[in-house]
Amino acid sequence: MVIMKKALVTGITGQDGAYLAKLLVEKGYKVYGGHRKTSTPNYWRLHSLDIFNKVEFIPYDLLDSASISEILKISDPDEVYNTAAQSFVGTSFEQPLYTFDVTGSGVIRLLEEIKRLGKNIKFYQASSSEMYGIEDTPIKNENTPFHPASPYAIAKVQAYWMTSLYREAYDMYTVNGILFNHESPFRGIDYVTRKISNGVAKISLGLEKDLKLGNISAERDWGYAPEYMEGIFLMMQQKKPEDFILATGETHSIKEFIDEACKIVDISNTKIKTDKTNFRPFDIPKLKGDYSKAKKKLKWKPKTTFKKLVKIMVEEDVKRWQKFLKKESQPWDLYRHK
Repeated sequence: MVIMKKALVTGITGQDGAYLAKLLVEKGYKVYGGHRKTSTPNYWRLHSLDIFNKVEFIPYDLLDSASISEILKISDPDEVYNTAAQSFVGTSFEQPLYTFDVTGSGVIRLLEEIKRLGKNIKFYQASSSEMYGIEDTPIKNENTPFHPASPYAIAKVQAYWMTSLYREAYDMYTVNGILFNHESPFRGIDYVTRKISNGVAKISLGLEKDLKLGNISAERDWGYAPEYMEGIFLMMQQKKPEDFILATGETHSIKEFIDEACKIVDISNTKIKTDKTNFRPFDIPKLKGDYSKAKKKLKWKPKTTFKKLVKIMVEEDVKRWQKFLKKESQPWDLYRHK
């Protein structure tokens, strides 16, 4: 008799949570999805991936230890994947205390309740390249020190070290996945890559005249999100828990992303303008990751090129707006924004 493994994915309605849930379902897991009690239902990604009816949803609150204890009892997981967070860097400057409570201390509450159960539950923490901040090493690896430059990044550093501490102090299987920027058509509309793909799609169809962005000189290491979820899964299947970077080892500026997106729909990049009101209080100039450890130990490497990633995102947003103009129904986040 084959025993079905059970996984709890927090933040399941987000980009990473949805792709991760699909991957786990395909691998035969019983998947439980944690979502915020106070949030408006936002299941469009899960509907798009055709897994909404294959996941059991459980409301919970990362600010409430009793709520976390309850979700762990109900799901009784073999593996917990924590992708939940207040994940917007800009918002973290406006709401630093809330960001610390959810993105930082929420992880401690999760770890403490897992430890208290004493059931050898494996735990994955979604760490971020933003933790490196203004540290000036050109290419970051797992040993590069952190120098966070936003409340979001500081909260992620707190969660990172607590995840490491519980591994070392309590012999728990806890791992940090330090993911550099990973994008897809499921990125939230508040992220710059999706702002660009959605904006150029609307301009190409005559729905908007231009798009206003903030700092376009920043350079990031951009990969394709579904591939990164495969790397996360591999981290959780190792005999020994270790932390890994997932990245492409390449950087491209936001301006390059804009130029490539405009080429795809054949519009002028002069329609994309900068507006200082969209600038963050502080922005990291460049982030680039070294994924050699993941390549060696996990046999993982990125496959989708930068140009292919931009093409995937832009073409999908064009299709969405075309369906909208034809009044065809579809699972879509922008129904909530119009």
